[in-house]
Amino acid sequence: MTESDYSPTRAIVTASDSGIGAATAIALAEAGMDVGVTWHSDEEGAQRTAVAVRARGRKAMVAHFDATAFDEVPQVIDDLADALGGVDVFVNNAGASERRLLMATSAEQWRETLALNVDGAFLGMQAAARQMVEAGRGGRLIAVTSVHAHQPRVGLGPYIAAKHALSGLVKTLAIELAEHGITANAVAPGEIATAASGRTSEDADRTHRPGIPLGRPGKAEEVAAVIAFLASPASSYVTGADWTVDGGMLQMGPLAGTHIPDDEWRRAD
Repeated sequence: MTESDYSPTRAIVTASDSGIGAATAIALAEAGMDVGVTWHSDEEGAQRTAVAVRARGRKAMVAHFDATAFDEVPQVIDDLADALGGVDVFVNNAGASERRLLMATSAEQWRETLALNVDGAFLGMQAAARQMVEAGRGGRLIAVTSVHAHQPRVGLGPYIAAKHALSGLVKTLAIELAEHGITANAVAPGEIATAASGRTSEDADRTHRPGIPLGRPGKAEEVAAVIAFLASPASSYVTGADWTVDGGMLQMGPLAGTHIPDDEWRRAD
């Protein structure tokens, strides 16, 4: 198989009922792909995403997906791939965090966070990769991580450990799957205005963030645009990379150390 044979027409995006996942499903539909849409607790949101995909002339299949139901994860991915006629692009977007200091984190809370953000991601990407290898048409694996895969933050210890692990998993998939024409990359958003934070993309333009060089939060559509590039034939020589989409936030580390005015940053909330 050569890269010229890669022409993606089928994608699966986990947690695509809202936010970055929904924006990604729509962006991939606009790029000419049928999309498998998954939801965990917001079926109505997933159906809205499916309607938006279909409005762009593409097929949408909707499925419930619990990344922590390890015995079910591969089957959900396989069923969606079968319904779509295969899978060329798999975007692992499912994940979540809770604010809590490490000293107040129980073993169960630690495991729950890693199960969702790492274990489920591994099983989903593995299932998709197996589909791609068997089909022999190449493919794209893309994991949504976080700027906190690069820099820590007080109160997010388990989540940060999980995102570091996910970033390492992506890099290993990149070297192991390269011979099959499959690339694997990570996208690491910074502060993004989404429904999960009670905001919309319009709110991003109205919100001033002096600590971010571009001066505002990001929009889900801006993250989705990077994912759409990584899913496309144009990204043929990009693999094992970690793309930060953060308005320059990570560049502010040294400056933050001298410009934070008080100790509020030590709090978990």
